[in-house]
Amino acid sequence: MAERERTGVPAELGRIAGVILAGGQSSRMGAEKAFVVLAGRPLIGHVLDRLRPQVGKVYVNAREDAERFRALGCPIILEAEGRGGAGPLAGLSAALRTARADGFDWLASAPCDAPFLPLDLVARLSARIAEGAPAAVAASSRGPEPIFALWPTGAVKQVEAALDAGRASPRSVLAAIGAAETLFEDAGCDPFANLNAPADLAAAEAALAAGKTRAIKPPPGAARARKSGDRQ
Repeated sequence: MAERERTGVPAELGRIAGVILAGGQSSRMGAEKAFVVLAGRPLIGHVLDRLRPQVGKVYVNAREDAERFRALGCPIILEAEGRGGAGPLAGLSAALRTARADGFDWLASAPCDAPFLPLDLVARLSARIAEGAPAAVAASSRGPEPIFALWPTGAVKQVEAALDAGRASPRSVLAAIGAAETLFEDAGCDPFANLNAPADLAAAEAALAAGKTRAIKPPPGAARARKSGDRQ
């Protein structure tokens, strides 16, 4: 099946890549968040299972090119020298630059600690692009969720300019480039829940035990892709 038929993304959007942002310090969790286990699988594994079918290629932004990240089967993107500690916008900058060099027109971003990532995230965000928006960002009842967004890879210039000016806020850059919001409803569990601390992990485990979400069930084809050694 063609890439855009598989993902539900409008054909006029060109190629879409995805990046999982895993370069944070994990200070509140007390352990590296990406590899904290939920339902028998690391958090980043859940995010990868859910994002991979929605895009043509998945990158992982990490602080180091370590074996634990390489084992995911995705290209690892490190932050540019001098950008360390600048938050997710620094990782996004490096990912946008890499995706653009690889021929992608768009980049979908997601954090490594969001195991309930919507399975239709990219399709719904790309629908706003098809309507003419220059970028798109997910929104919940709390407002915009700026780490869950669809960026034009050409926005690397605006992102790097913001970093150079000391404005390391994805929200402000998305607003500056005119990103359209797409509201996602809470269907029993917060689709954009970030598991930042042990209490968040416990709440997610309780939600799963209570049957409030089926979000951890891998989408069709995810297990097959891992078994076949599909290295993005």
